[in-house]
Amino acid sequence: MGAGEALVVACLGALITRVASGATPASHFHLDGDYVLGGLFPLHTEATTHPYRSKAWVPDCKQYNTKPSGYSYLQAMRYAVEEINHSSFLLPGVSLGYEMVDICYHTNPVHALLYFLSDDRFLVEVRANYTRYRPRISYRATVEFLSDPRTFPAAFRTIPSTEQQITLILKLLQRFRWNWVVVLYSEDEYGQTNLRQLRTQAVATCVAFQESIPVVGSDPSAADGAWNRIRSTVQKMKGSSAKVAIILSSDMVVGPLLLEAVQQNVTGFVWIAAEAWSMDPEIRKITGLSSLGTFFGIAPEEVPIPGLNDFRIRQSADPGEDDESPADPAMCNQECDDCLVEIQEKEPSLRGLGDRIEFNVYSAVYAVAHALHRLLGCNGTGCRLRALYPWQLLKAMSQVSFVLLNNTVNFDEKGDPPNGFEVVQWLWDIPEEPFRRIASCNERGELQVETEIIVWHTGNNTVPRSVCSEQCGPGEMRKHVGPLSCCFKCVKCTAGTFLNQSNIFTCQSCPPDMWSGAGQEECFSKPVLYLQWDAPAAIFLVVFTMVGFLASGGLLRIFARHVNTPVVRSAGGPLCFLMIASLLVGFGSLLFYIGRPTEVKCVCRRTLFGLCFTLCMACMTVRSFQIVCVFKMAARLPRAYNAWVKYNGQWVFVATVFSLKLGVVAINLYLFPPLPVQSLPSGSDLAVLILSCNPNYLSAAILNNALEMVLSFWCFSFAYMGKALPKHYNEAKYISMCMAGYFTCWVTLVVVMAVGEGVAVTVCDAAAGLSNLLSLCVGYFGPKCYIILFRPEQNTSSFFQTAIQSYTMRSA
Repeated sequence: MGAGEALVVACLGALITRVASGATPASHFHLDGDYVLGGLFPLHTEATTHPYRSKAWVPDCKQYNTKPSGYSYLQAMRYAVEEINHSSFLLPGVSLGYEMVDICYHTNPVHALLYFLSDDRFLVEVRANYTRYRPRISYRATVEFLSDPRTFPAAFRTIPSTEQQITLILKLLQRFRWNWVVVLYSEDEYGQTNLRQLRTQAVATCVAFQESIPVVGSDPSAADGAWNRIRSTVQKMKGSSAKVAIILSSDMVVGPLLLEAVQQNVTGFVWIAAEAWSMDPEIRKITGLSSLGTFFGIAPEEVPIPGLNDFRIRQSADPGEDDESPADPAMCNQECDDCLVEIQEKEPSLRGLGDRIEFNVYSAVYAVAHALHRLLGCNGTGCRLRALYPWQLLKAMSQVSFVLLNNTVNFDEKGDPPNGFEVVQWLWDIPEEPFRRIASCNERGELQVETEIIVWHTGNNTVPRSVCSEQCGPGEMRKHVGPLSCCFKCVKCTAGTFLNQSNIFTCQSCPPDMWSGAGQEECFSKPVLYLQWDAPAAIFLVVFTMVGFLASGGLLRIFARHVNTPVVRSAGGPLCFLMIASLLVGFGSLLFYIGRPTEVKCVCRRTLFGLCFTLCMACMTVRSFQIVCVFKMAARLPRAYNAWVKYNGQWVFVATVFSLKLGVVAINLYLFPPLPVQSLPSGSDLAVLILSCNPNYLSAAILNNALEMVLSFWCFSFAYMGKALPKHYNEAKYISMCMAGYFTCWVTLVVVMAVGEGVAVTVCDAAAGLSNLLSLCVGYFGPKCYIILFRPEQNTSSFFQTAIQSYTMRSA
């Protein structure tokens, strides 16, 4: 049993006896009535290092310091009782009395309660086991265990609970983005309860360190140890990066801590005071306190009580009521010689506090009166006086609901009130406004802060920063440093990843078709690589393609004008025009390699050029074969030669080769569909996509060029066999040059396809086709055009006959 609890039991024992035995002389502590209320108020205070006792102990309160605010609470109860007794509505014909006791506020205070005592007849018969169900209303205790109906089934309160206080503190921290705090708490029940509640609710707030605040008592040896602990705590605060200090302490304990903070010149802090000392004018008077930083306090909502300020300082009209001589020995701690003088001197300070706790006391008395109004069946004419049992009053108390000074008063299932806390700021430069309200919660529980009226004790009146780690920049993830969630280092997201705000601790990979640079918060679509029209390689291809196309057109015109000349006939006659037409289409097909690949373009790339080039190769091959046959095989195999001429063997051969090529193209399209496909590059540049016609480019190219390889080998062989023929029939040199160019381009293309990808392969493929077409155009048709245009004397039948005769004579 604590000292405060022993005091309650001892005083109530005397109180019950006194009320039962007869009237007590009128004083500020006692008033007779039909129903008597008991009140416990801290009129004196004392800090002690031995707050708990093992047996009942009633201290002599007069030897301690006077607490004016406690006397103000007492006066609020007297004022409420006086109002009710003078009211003809609430309890007509019924008088309320009171019996009040000074509970000597220690550092482990008994939580201020109003004890409701029934009428005289019932009090004589009351037994100890009824105490559990005797209603009590706390006007100052915020501790959470009072809300447990299993432990305190008869407990009510008119002040919000610790849970609401901590909730408001955390909302204040969140509002100003403070997540790195110092927590200091008193070692009594008040500090421990608030600390537990803070640990439970503080999810997004990290504690730099927490320390208990020792009591600096009157014992010199104990006081030295307490001061050493306080100095160590303040030094720790100075070295901390946290700039917000939450002080969950009773008012008797926090004073030495603040004195030491001033002594050590602590500056730049935001101090958040628990409601126990947030409105204490004596603490506010500490010299140099304003230099510590910005002070916020959690305080009950202010409700002005009309007339209370004048009532609490007035001299009683009854001469005997002001007689503060020692009370009857049967009563304990019912005297305060200097309370009235003290409260008169401190009246300006008390007015600056506002009616906060006073309204809690005031509304508690009215709650009892409304419960009695219900139980006594009061109406406009009077009430039915009768004995009331505690459980009856308890039930009526839980059902009261009324409006008092525009504030609703009722109790929920836990006995808690509907009112809440607000945030005040301490001011030193406005004497008439020492505490200014700067924040409160609306009906939805949202914190409304009047930021424009806050005075920050910082340079340029800016909001202080108190974070373990500064916010990471865009595209930087948080990596925890240690166990605290608020302490982290910032790591930039690597290329190809981004930071989603829904998960700030992990960089997420971009989708396959998207990319991001290092330190990005979003991905962008990857640029698609293909041979664009404005690329230098594309311009090169277009220029030379047009040159080849125009050259082929020129060839067609020249050969058409000289179609009956020996040079044109020896070059193949009609086959020449088929070859030139194939060259024109082949040059045109090269343009499909430029621009964004589509399905049509991919098919045209694979088919048109291959068919045209194969047709040219077939014509060259059959032309070389015919020349060899005429000069070397006609005499030896006359029947075979005649059949070849009779059945147009050259056209049959070309048609057969072209048909085979169509089959190869069909197989190629089936096995390797030339569809545009996006793929990732195999190198280190993952920020792009490659758009190509087929991922199996090399395999398709080998299959597509297989027939051309065979034809080129035959053509080269026949040309080599005719190297000794007459000059105008000997094309071995020119065909060899064309075939050498073809083989070179093909080998180069295979190598590039094997090691390269993307635009490089496309350019190389188009360049190889362009080179092959140009080699045919220049190497095969160039010498013939030269003779036609610049050596017309050699483009005659007589010249060719002379060459054939010379060859025949040499062969003979």
